[in-house]
This record gives sequence, C-alpha cells and structure tokens, in this order.
Amino acid sequence: MNNKNGLSNEQSIELLNKLKTRFEQNMDRHKNLEWDTIEARLQGNPEKLWSLFEMERTGGEPDVVGINAQTKQFLFFDCSQQSPLGRRSLCYDRNALNSRVKYKPANSALDIADSMGITILTEADYLLLQSLGEFDTKTSSWIFTPADVRSLGGALYGDRRYDRVFFYHNGADSYYASRGFRGKLEL
Repeated sequence: MNNKNGLSNEQSIELLNKLKTRFEQNMDRHKNLEWDTIEARLQGNPEKLWSLFEMERTGGEPDVVGINAQTKQFLFFDCSQQSPLGRRSLCYDRNALNSRVKYKPANSALDIADSMGITILTEADYLLLQSLGEFDTKTSSWIFTPADVRSLGGALYGDRRYDRVFFYHNGADSYYASRGFRGKLEL
C-alpha cells in the first residue's frame, strides 16, 4: 500500500530508519534537537518525506542541520561529502539550458530542485553547511544566484579547497561532471 506521497510503507520506514541513524551518528550537526520531534513532524508531512526520499535517492544524504529562526522549521541539507552524484552535470536554470545550442546537459539544477520539492542552498546556507564539516573538497555545488548576477548571464557556485570555502562565478549554461547542487528542505 502506498502513502499519498507515493512511497510505500516499506520505503517510508526504511527512509525514516536511515534518517534516524544519520541523525544519531552526526549529533554535532544538530545539538539540542530530538529525533522523536522531527520524526513526528515527518510522519505528518508525507510530501516532505517524499522530498527527503528524492534527496536520498540522488545521493544527497540529507540530515538536520538546525532550525530556521524565523519559521521555527527544521532545516534538512544535503550532507554528502561531495556534491550529490545523482545531481551533477547540470547547468544552473531553465534559461541557461534553453540557451545552449550544442551539447545540452540533461537538465538544470533549479528545475530538478523544484521537481524534488526542495530549494538549492544560498551562500549563507552553504557557509552554515561548511561550518559543520568539510564538504565539496573534490566537487563544487551551484548555489542560489541573485537576480542581478543571473541577469548578466552568470551563476554562483562554491567549494572547499585549502581548508577554506570559496565562491566563484561561471556562465549559467556551463556544466561539469564534478559540479552539482545541494538542496535544502524546511519541515
């Protein structure tokens, strides 16, 4: 039997167990938070559970990284060591994808994030993630790009090299096998 989110009961149970194990193994990411409260909220939001399933399925290894101070919602970020393998070789957005004449990638970061019910990390989100560990040491991840930069054809991405976090720019229509995107889900 499927839940209204499209996951079978077995898939939901398996995902919740995986998320709980990751939560317990990485308590430094979410001090003072309790899994039972998070799990109860997840069980009441099947569409969010489905989004987390998609984050997991594409290699993101989602985990709780804190609470949004304004909305009081739990924040889940992709916490895979490198940019999620199932979300690489993508240009930034639909306009960038449509502008490519040759060698188009399969999709764009913003389109995939939208289809998964998540958003991509902002610069502040990315810095928060990097404060919790060392991520993107061999890859890079698109981050949300402000309209003024995007209107000029560019897009932003970040990575960690030499024990520092760097932000760069590239044409939004570019794509690389080592660049993906990291998602955020608020619950």
